[in-house]
Amino acid sequence: MSQHSKQEYFRIMHRRYQHADTDEKSDLLDEVCKVCGYHRKHAIRKFNQPLPDPPHPRKSSSRGTTYNAKIIGVLKAIWEVAGYPWSVRLKALLPLWLPWIRIRFHLTRPQEQQILAISARQIDRRLQSHKTKLKKRLYGRTKPGSLLKHQIPIRTEHWSVTEPGYVEIDLVSHSGNYAEGMFIYSLNLTDIFSGWVETRAVMGKGERGIVTALDEMRQMLPFALRAIDSDNGGEFINAHLVRYCRQHQLEFTRSRPYKKNDNAHIEQKNWTHVRKLLGWERYDSARALAAMNDLYRHEWRIMMNLFQPSVKLLRKKRVGSRLTRQYDAAQTPLDRLIVSRQGDAAKVHALKQQRSRQDPFHLAAVIEQKIVHIWDLANPKQSPHVKKKRG
Repeated sequence: MSQHSKQEYFRIMHRRYQHADTDEKSDLLDEVCKVCGYHRKHAIRKFNQPLPDPPHPRKSSSRGTTYNAKIIGVLKAIWEVAGYPWSVRLKALLPLWLPWIRIRFHLTRPQEQQILAISARQIDRRLQSHKTKLKKRLYGRTKPGSLLKHQIPIRTEHWSVTEPGYVEIDLVSHSGNYAEGMFIYSLNLTDIFSGWVETRAVMGKGERGIVTALDEMRQMLPFALRAIDSDNGGEFINAHLVRYCRQHQLEFTRSRPYKKNDNAHIEQKNWTHVRKLLGWERYDSARALAAMNDLYRHEWRIMMNLFQPSVKLLRKKRVGSRLTRQYDAAQTPLDRLIVSRQGDAAKVHALKQQRSRQDPFHLAAVIEQKIVHIWDLANPKQSPHVKKKRG
């Protein structure tokens, strides 16, 4: 019996008890104790006390709809164009994209205020029905390198840097269903401090090709490269890369074998910047290599570093069995460099000017066209049978 039912039942029995004789009171006490599970002395005390006033029914105040269908529709469109970012990142990019949102969607001033005022939790609620679950499949094609390991120290502590230039590097395989032969890899570079990412496509895992791509990315960075950290693959643990790091006075460390969390920053970027973009198809042609690098060097680099906010993990705290994580405010990699004032001033200024002139919606449309072209260049015989469409 629920508590409310007990209270209603007792109110009825209380009125009967007040007008009953001694024998009837005894019978009523027996019944109430049996039905409600009361102790007899407790029931007597309750019967001898006046009944409290019945609770008044609580009026439910219905809250009006704050965000209408147009606001949610605009929010959904921005979310799709931005590549389905997490709600915290989506909220952070709205002020940055607002000049172009205003032109594209013709919002009134109150509608703009609503777009900017919506919370990350409300975004999650309103977009819940539109969210799609992405299947994550991570391919591992890295063979451990054995050369020069004694010359490359293992980094055992977590990154704790206060300036840009300390990066992690890794390869993402585009082998499809067939790992033999020559095929394309994406070489990813992630700056720990700012979150800046550079990516280049390379044919195979040749040591010279990796160094050439790394040198090109180093020259494109808007800050000085100071240190690199890699896994234990032979494409990194070799004389070419060691010699390159010595020539340019770069600190070179490697992660512990079989410890994926040592490269958590680059592993996360491998998913968001490569695998979500190009899927798991096999790319093994010179045309595909050129098309991928054309996208990586231009539109994709601009979108992810200038227009896409990211968050950084500040600390972890364990309370009992629960682990809570605290993140900093979402910012684009460019904004972190601007705030820190530690990047190359000329390059950062040029990037700021480029962002002020660039329409992110047009940029996203060009990216989509190039991705479709790259998919057409995949090897259909050695790729997964089901090709997922974006969106």
